[in-house]
Amino acid sequence: MAKAPSQPRAVLFDAYGTLFDVYSVGLLAEQLFPGRGEALATLWRDKQIDYTRLLTLAGRYQPFWEVTRNGLRHAAQRLKLDLGATAEDRLMNQYRHLSAFPENREVLAELQRRGIPAGILSNGDPDMLAVATRSAGFDGLLQHVISVHGVQRYKVDATAYALGPQALGLPARDILFVSSNGWDAIGATWHGYTTLWVNRAGLPIEQLGTEPTHIGASLRAVLDLFPVSN
Repeated sequence: MAKAPSQPRAVLFDAYGTLFDVYSVGLLAEQLFPGRGEALATLWRDKQIDYTRLLTLAGRYQPFWEVTRNGLRHAAQRLKLDLGATAEDRLMNQYRHLSAFPENREVLAELQRRGIPAGILSNGDPDMLAVATRSAGFDGLLQHVISVHGVQRYKVDATAYALGPQALGLPARDILFVSSNGWDAIGATWHGYTTLWVNRAGLPIEQLGTEPTHIGASLRAVLDLFPVSN
């Protein structure tokens, strides 16, 4: 019989796609390019992630802000959209201030009330994360905001995931890593974290021979793994 996972002692969240809705830029994209906003937002995100993987595989690095801008430019060219400097700057500024999913602040506040250390482990640059967390009203709710920028290796590289245990002073298995990106939840599972995949879209699990420790439909599933002590 498989051993049951231990009770986590802290939680780390992925940022982009998990705390912040990366597709919320589609609203502005639709205003700028009627009928093409959703396609632009989707392809932009896909190229952004593709570029992080290619850079890390090649032993190269560009800051996430640059990767994000380059992904936008490629997506616009591929869709044959006349991006222009003004539209590009507006979309990039919108990316700094992505909408948070509606339940997230409530979940973070409840974790704080229960005395559970919480933080972010993200591909994002430190400046990007600082602006995004402040814009979302998360100030004071996150004890750690960890960026891969210091090691210049993007997830799913093991060096990136190792930053969590180093910062928290806990073994990976004692940290709940939460991501809405299925590939990210798998990557963290490979690194030894207890994991929660927040599968908001009802997607099939990644076929990589590994499953996240837990699966939920919203960030509220985190609270089920940190029951209130009587």
